[in-house]
Amino acid sequence: MADLRDDAAMTTPPAPHAPSRSPSHSSSHSPFYAHLARLRYIKRWGLMRNAEEEDVAQHSWEVAVLAHALAVISRDVFHQPVDPNAVAARAIFHDATEAITGDLPTPVKYSPAMRHATANLEGEVCREMLSLLPSALQPSMQAMMDHEAWPPQEAALIKTADRLAAWLKCQAELRFGNPEFAQAAQQIQARLDEHMTPELRYFLDTFAPAFALTLDSLMQGE
Repeated sequence: MADLRDDAAMTTPPAPHAPSRSPSHSSSHSPFYAHLARLRYIKRWGLMRNAEEEDVAQHSWEVAVLAHALAVISRDVFHQPVDPNAVAARAIFHDATEAITGDLPTPVKYSPAMRHATANLEGEVCREMLSLLPSALQPSMQAMMDHEAWPPQEAALIKTADRLAAWLKCQAELRFGNPEFAQAAQQIQARLDEHMTPELRYFLDTFAPAFALTLDSLMQGE
């Protein structure tokens, strides 16, 4: 009997060659964006009971949207020279280092004893994460991730958006009947009042009231 393996070898066409790699790309694999994808698994407000859990990826998106809104208000209402797209892009990455460190609870992160240590930790982790990127991409991504490299005006808008997102989270938890967030809401409200800006005042007056509405009320334009 003929050996079918020989026949198959004679009739099977040769496998196509894999496309050659472009010389401009590194052949090594980078875990950088895989780390960022895991932000969805990192929960915020870890020391408190949450009626609705929030993860860092969700928070990053919300801060980017709010920072973009504040920048648009700054540019179009108050005629300030700011690029909303640049602000939003940096805001997306404002907590990127938490892919490695996890979410540091506020009582720890901002305690007098830990403030300097956590700032140094975030800076070191930022540098370590940037080193995971191909060298050609590192300068552009450093401009996104390194808070020290942000233009001051953009940094201020992102910080305001971060506080605003935390305040909106507290208000939502209180509406859910969760008194766990009552003190946090008061503290964040005090910080917003202390650092009030024209852009923030405009957002609070124009957009914030609708966050308390139900879906039916939103759809009916109430």
